[in-house]
Amino acid sequence: MTLDRAARVLVAGSTGLVGSAVIRRLERVGFQDVVGIHSADADLTDTAATRSVFERLRPNVVVDAAARVGGIAANHAEPVEFLNDNLLIQTNLFTAAHAVGVHRLLFLGSSCIYPRDAAQPIKEDALLTGPLESTNDAYAIAKLAGLVAVQSYRRRYGHRWISAMPTNVYGPGDNFHPTRSHVLPALVRRFYEAARDDAEEVVVWGTGTPRREFIHSDDLGAACVHLLDHYDAAEPVNVGVGTDVSIAELAELVAEAAGFRGRIVWDRSKPDGTPRKLLDVSRLAGTGWKPRFGLAEGIRDTVEWFASSATRL
Repeated sequence: MTLDRAARVLVAGSTGLVGSAVIRRLERVGFQDVVGIHSADADLTDTAATRSVFERLRPNVVVDAAARVGGIAANHAEPVEFLNDNLLIQTNLFTAAHAVGVHRLLFLGSSCIYPRDAAQPIKEDALLTGPLESTNDAYAIAKLAGLVAVQSYRRRYGHRWISAMPTNVYGPGDNFHPTRSHVLPALVRRFYEAARDDAEEVVVWGTGTPRREFIHSDDLGAACVHLLDHYDAAEPVNVGVGTDVSIAELAELVAEAAGFRGRIVWDRSKPDGTPRKLLDVSRLAGTGWKPRFGLAEGIRDTVEWFASSATRL
């Protein structure tokens, strides 16, 4: 089932953390015609603009890594935008891909689509078995709709479209915005700046007790290309590393990598989010894939990139 390396592959969301990693991996394994699009090329919330791009580029394969994303604060403040924009992006992209005859597509969802209190580690069949985490339910609903859309196109038209549900992604090139980033890049920025400024303490949201799983962006990019070559079923595939850490442990790892030696103070007035989120990755492992980066190594890699780029961010 290995894809033809001469096929034209379109990666939507090409300048983002995940999209750029997918492009690097595609090129590394020999794909000769890889095209990336991002918001400056086309507004994927605009139906006509999306259709125009697909008619011009005529891809054979599509990877949908385009989305409106953000951390707890952004999701809480802008639920309408997170719901509407992601629904529009997915609907327009799928409609355009079908119209130009794309028979191989990978949709990237999110592990936040699983119920807040799902049994751990979370298997793919836990979908829709309980209430979502309220701090990002609008985003999760949009991603659930994308998954069902992929299954519907398979059933209705026989397209070989698949869905992957990544765990928390991090790495060089992440969004390190002080209020709109996810937990790991937010910690990288906070601890790097604290170490630079010789601060005595760093304040971190919550209690530090929730547990999270993290995958390096280059590992996720490799997993995406592997799935395009080795997976073809309607059921989604969890993409993770199979181990998790507490947010307190994560903060210690980031502080050490950034050279911060002060105190870590927990602001317990802020929300923790889901108590634990660890994916069961046995379906992915069954295809023969495994991650390369350990978390400590990946954090060092990310901190080093941020340190070299901080003046530009």
